[in-house]
Amino acid sequence: MSSFLAKPLAKQALVVALAVSLTACGTVRGAFFSPTASPSPTATLDPTATPRPLPTATPSLAPSSTPTTAPSATPWPTPDGVERTARVPILMYHHIAVPPADADAVRRDLSVSPAAFEEQLRYLKEQGYQSISLYDLNRYLQRGDPLPDKPILFTFDDGYDDNFAYAFPLLVKYGFTGTFFLITEPIDAGREGYVTWPQVSLMSSMGMDMEPHTYTHPDLTGQSVDYIVWQVIGSKQAIEERTGKTCRFFCYPSGQYDAQVVDVLRSANFWGAVTVQAGVMHTSSGMFDLARIRVRGSDSLDTFIKKLNLDY
Repeated sequence: MSSFLAKPLAKQALVVALAVSLTACGTVRGAFFSPTASPSPTATLDPTATPRPLPTATPSLAPSSTPTTAPSATPWPTPDGVERTARVPILMYHHIAVPPADADAVRRDLSVSPAAFEEQLRYLKEQGYQSISLYDLNRYLQRGDPLPDKPILFTFDDGYDDNFAYAFPLLVKYGFTGTFFLITEPIDAGREGYVTWPQVSLMSSMGMDMEPHTYTHPDLTGQSVDYIVWQVIGSKQAIEERTGKTCRFFCYPSGQYDAQVVDVLRSANFWGAVTVQAGVMHTSSGMFDLARIRVRGSDSLDTFIKKLNLDY
């Protein structure tokens, strides 16, 4: 079933209630969940097909964080040779939270309040936008699979715990899905301010896409192939082991990349990657240069609407 089809309302209500309940009980920092470290990233372009079992305790309401089978792979849509262009706003968020009182300018810029985020979702819903995934976009560009009349794509960088506390339940409430690009080392370490692996598993099971954003978020440009592989494949494997799904899309740390980074991604069977370049137009041959719209903490709803309508 296409990811832009609406979920049943009863299921939406259940997920919102569960997420709010888990957050209220302290599971944003894993009060009930004990983070389990990922295996050390291995410098190989051929990630293991069979996840190793993880000793993570999981409440009965949440899906198991340990897949019992190999990650399920989405078939590559064989390109039909037609060059296509699609106008799809790919929204880029980081924190969905009110920044702390002592936050610096960078943190304030990266923080969209839950109230502002919900206002944006409400507007998009009222205007008839339907969320799609990067997989949907790829299938359209490579072989012409149809998209909804007004597609929109939500992406969230870094894997902050407020994404689980606020972005996830609000997306479900309005019938949208999102892609969450995770830095995996802080999750392994149980670091304050980041999601936990059981939360990642839960979001994945409810239709959200979990994709890698490296292991420690370094600038990959000019690095050796072994180092790039270690950062990319380590993050990819860790996510796959918790979701049971093969990761096919990547987010460049700070938007920095070069030809060698792209070569490694292609060799590891990634299908595309998102940048921080501003834009809404995407092409069949530009899957590793996908532009996005940065949503800032200072954006009013009017500013947000203007960004959606710009041609860049």
